[in-house]
Amino acid sequence: MGLSGWAYHLAEDLLAGPLPQRWAHSQGVAQRAHALGPILGSEAELLYAAAVLHDIGYAPALAKIGFHPLDGARYLRDVAHADERVTRLVAHHSCALLEAEERGLAADLTAEFPPETDHLVDALIYCDMTTSPNGDPTTAEARIAEILSRYGNDSIVGRFIRRAQPEIHAAVARVRERVAVTTTPSASPSASTVTG
Repeated sequence: MGLSGWAYHLAEDLLAGPLPQRWAHSQGVAQRAHALGPILGSEAELLYAAAVLHDIGYAPALAKIGFHPLDGARYLRDVAHADERVTRLVAHHSCALLEAEERGLAADLTAEFPPETDHLVDALIYCDMTTSPNGDPTTAEARIAEILSRYGNDSIVGRFIRRAQPEIHAAVARVRERVAVTTTPSASPSASTVTG
């Protein structure tokens, strides 16, 4: 079984039963990652694996400290013995360092998991932040608004997402630009379906 198949089955085992909506979201994020294949080349499978696994830290069996990027990455490193780059992407997905700062966990996150390359970090932000909680495509603006409505402006997550908003929008714009440059009349259909 390849990396993507392994990642999909692990995420399904951890999320589908206890957190079906989180699983639906994760599948949608993975679909967005698959559509970015034309701009990622040999790293496409790596992004797909990180995308489908990015929220496993919410699984009740894994939630040790209550900060899902770190809980998920620690499980991938210590229990699943996952690819190091996948683990680092999960640890830092969607501006996680800013939320770690809000929680007093930034030193732990950066000491244990160095950030991945910028273009993959951007791609994972794009995939996560243009996918609704139900797994449907959405805009980054709508996704941020939904997160704020769910958690509240003054919660840890609310403060974090407001701080992260400029970087989220910048990452989405950078990914769209790469897709636009890569997409040509002879490009594959999946390349032209990247929206959000």
